[in-house]
Amino acid sequence: MTRIAILETGHPPEHLRDAFDDYPARFRYLLGENVPTTRFDVQSGHLPDDPSIFTGVIVTGSAAGVYDDLPWIAPLVDWLRAARGKTRLLGICFGHQVIAHAFGGRVEKSHKGWGVGLHRYDVVSHESWMHPRAPSIAIPVSHQDQVVAVAPDTRVIASCEFTPYAGLAWGEDAVSFQCHPEFQPAYAAALIEGRRGHRIPHDLADEALLSLEGANDRAVLTAWIRAYLLLTPPPVEADGSGI
Repeated sequence: MTRIAILETGHPPEHLRDAFDDYPARFRYLLGENVPTTRFDVQSGHLPDDPSIFTGVIVTGSAAGVYDDLPWIAPLVDWLRAARGKTRLLGICFGHQVIAHAFGGRVEKSHKGWGVGLHRYDVVSHESWMHPRAPSIAIPVSHQDQVVAVAPDTRVIASCEFTPYAGLAWGEDAVSFQCHPEFQPAYAAALIEGRRGHRIPHDLADEALLSLEGANDRAVLTAWIRAYLLLTPPPVEADGSGI
């Protein structure tokens, strides 16, 4: 039976938990309501004993950095290395960074500052699960850290000037994205407002909020993630994309 493990490496800020969908619900948006999931609180030391019993694994976002001296990060890195090739791995934001780090890349706090709002990435490697096809995708982001170097066996699949390593792949069963396809634009906007002035400068916050009013491609990236994790076949041309 198809089952997806969600490795929760962080939680939403307290002030947003009542106003928006709970954390697991946002990831169910990526998978669909009928896909069984099992949650693991990584910060409490919980990881799957056997990754091979899951069709796929999602590593979520976190306020932590992969370079932070926290007791749960090294076990997660070791787990990812051991799980490679045994299930399909998907990283989102911090998950993107920690998978890249585990597989030989380097992550740093970027000198470019915060990436917030709606960012558009060029698709530079068209993978088999990318249906419907799209030359670029615009998705909400919220990050200060970036992958700044990757191992030789890494494919760059999405990129932009601000985030050159925005989407990465390793073989056919490990993929990661710096963006947040699970973020509703309203949630992304509330997150920016909560950080305005003390973490995110006012002018950057204004620009980011304006960008979130534009059309995004969450539906496209969600279709890709489902196709990748759930191994769904591409649509027949005559049937359309369904997006």
